[in-house]
Amino acid sequence: MTANALNTTRSQAIFEAAQALMPGGVSSPVRAFRSVGGQPIVFDRVKGPYAWDLDDNRYIDYVGSWGPAICGHAHPEVVAALHDALEKGTSFGAPCELENQLAAMVIEAVPSVEMVRFVNSGTEACMAVLRLMRAFTGRDKLIKFEGCYHGHADMFLVKAGSGVATLGLPDSPGVPRSTTSNTLTAPYNDLEAVKELFAENPDAIAGVILEPVVGNAGFITPEPGFLEGLRELTQENGSLLVFDEVMTGFRISYGGAQQRFGVIPDLTTMGKVIGGGLPVGAYGGKSEIMQMVAPSGPMYQAGTLSGNPLAMTAGIKTLELLKQEGTYDRLEASTERLINGIIQAAKEAGLAITGSSISAMFGFYLCEGPVRNFEEAKATDTERFARLHRAMLERGVYLAPSAFEAGFTSLAHSESDIDATLAAFSESFAAIT
Repeated sequence: MTANALNTTRSQAIFEAAQALMPGGVSSPVRAFRSVGGQPIVFDRVKGPYAWDLDDNRYIDYVGSWGPAICGHAHPEVVAALHDALEKGTSFGAPCELENQLAAMVIEAVPSVEMVRFVNSGTEACMAVLRLMRAFTGRDKLIKFEGCYHGHADMFLVKAGSGVATLGLPDSPGVPRSTTSNTLTAPYNDLEAVKELFAENPDAIAGVILEPVVGNAGFITPEPGFLEGLRELTQENGSLLVFDEVMTGFRISYGGAQQRFGVIPDLTTMGKVIGGGLPVGAYGGKSEIMQMVAPSGPMYQAGTLSGNPLAMTAGIKTLELLKQEGTYDRLEASTERLINGIIQAAKEAGLAITGSSISAMFGFYLCEGPVRNFEEAKATDTERFARLHRAMLERGVYLAPSAFEAGFTSLAHSESDIDATLAAFSESFAAIT
């Protein structure tokens, strides 16, 4: 795949105008390309595995709207279902049957979920689940892991990885010390550190929350025994275990990471895939815990657009597509071929690399491995990644504009798309050595 001198005249003009209208010209920080240089590509349309910018350049897309597009962008069956739903209205602000349908599908699929509450984003789901953890246990403290991102709520912006790391920011200004004083942190994959926190804070920790597979510090998988150890520690200490499956839910298996690894948390947060590309979030778990949520119980949480009929429709149709036989086998094989080819291409170019994949998620670091936590992830060569990102754009491949984000494949990525992507990596690695 030959590099092209990208004509991005319209993207540049639109982004220049955007900077006078929105902070940094974007609605979410990582989109601004600050860590990879240059101006961001402004999208015009997406379809299947592809994205087109305003200058009509086409890219093979491995961001997938940051995870939701597991069936491919604008899947015809999802679009058709949305068209029919749109005729009935965009928002009800009242119960609708679609909520029951999607709730039943989520409960059937996700082992920990006996009841579910729909919200509008992953951040909102994590905010609510933290309040629920505290309400149920009567405790205030929380353990999270360095590099795990659980949305932009104050209490989670402690060593949060992702956009914060990409922009080189400390824990965000505007977050009071009092808000994060009850947030304890440990390195991912370090059970001993978690044991020490429990020992230092007896009967004070409401629960442990983590990405069971980290997707916001690059892509980091759990070491054997880590998730199981957390399950045992929380049970021993009367605390709750929460899996943030906003990324991994319905992506690394139909039942998420908990089904994949056979470790069942008390509560789970979800988003992205369950909305089929529309804004959505959810949290769920054991009935006895979920019954604490208003109006069944005293813990208040509400939302005007929660259970939005369009989001419910897109989610239902997406999960129906994912339930088809062989879906996850196809995703696993395609993604494994992609990451193995990336690693091989880097090594042939004489570059240090480590990487891995699970089902429809993958990631790599431009350093020697292993990478087991966020501290080790920082060894990746971010300057070289920035050059790689640009080289891949010039060859028609769109990667996340950060060295600390997972990549996403979809059912729409064909064998020829993977072949073209690997050819682009081979040329790009050679170009940046």
